[in-house]
Amino acid sequence: MLEKAGSGHTGGSLGMADVFAALYFRVAKDIHTTKVGRDRFILSNGHICPVWYATLAEAGFIKKEELLTLRQTGSRLQGHPVNHDFPFAELSTGSLGQGFPAAVGLALGYKMDKHKGKIYVSLGDGELQEGSIWEAFMAASNYKLDNLIAFIDRNMVQQSGKTEEMMALEPLAEKIASFGWQVIEADGHDFDAILAGFEKAGEKGPSCIIFQTKMGKGVSFIEDKFEWHGVAVNSEQASLALKELGE
Repeated sequence: MLEKAGSGHTGGSLGMADVFAALYFRVAKDIHTTKVGRDRFILSNGHICPVWYATLAEAGFIKKEELLTLRQTGSRLQGHPVNHDFPFAELSTGSLGQGFPAAVGLALGYKMDKHKGKIYVSLGDGELQEGSIWEAFMAASNYKLDNLIAFIDRNMVQQSGKTEEMMALEPLAEKIASFGWQVIEADGHDFDAILAGFEKAGEKGPSCIIFQTKMGKGVSFIEDKFEWHGVAVNSEQASLALKELGE
């Protein structure tokens, strides 16, 4: 997909593949259906949409052939999710720091309407440097949104370097907990740990799962290299990557 597009975000997409597989195939209920009060998902870190599109295709929501239209003019699969003609996107995202506050509002609406569904929202760790994120953490706790489950791609890197060198986030778990959230830490590449994290979430108040991940997981020349934040593979690199991933 990324090779054909010639642009896009490779590193973060590979790093969250395990979490997205768990969310769509084992965790979320009635997602993308017309059922009232269904579970909903917002991709706040919209730049990793390639892994979301691939997950939607694997789950049968879109055709796999459509994946090869990524970032093309007229395609529903833009470089950041747009909802004007793509019904699976709850809202257009990609401007970091905006999807999470919207998820808080959606969760509050669910509580007011007494819906039983959960609101899941994906965040990047670099995105946590946006002030609106922390306003949303505060609001969610204030409204006791136990139907809100946020999860963070904690790969320790962002577009320009290591997060702890650009704008340190640690001690991250303690910071989020201080806002009144239940915080869970888990290995984002261990399915048992991922599923256990999602199962524990929601026990008390809003929940945040910090998934420890590796950018570019499974591809040796991409893993943990921030330079691959927004770079696509060429044909030779794509072949090598797919070989390493066992395709």
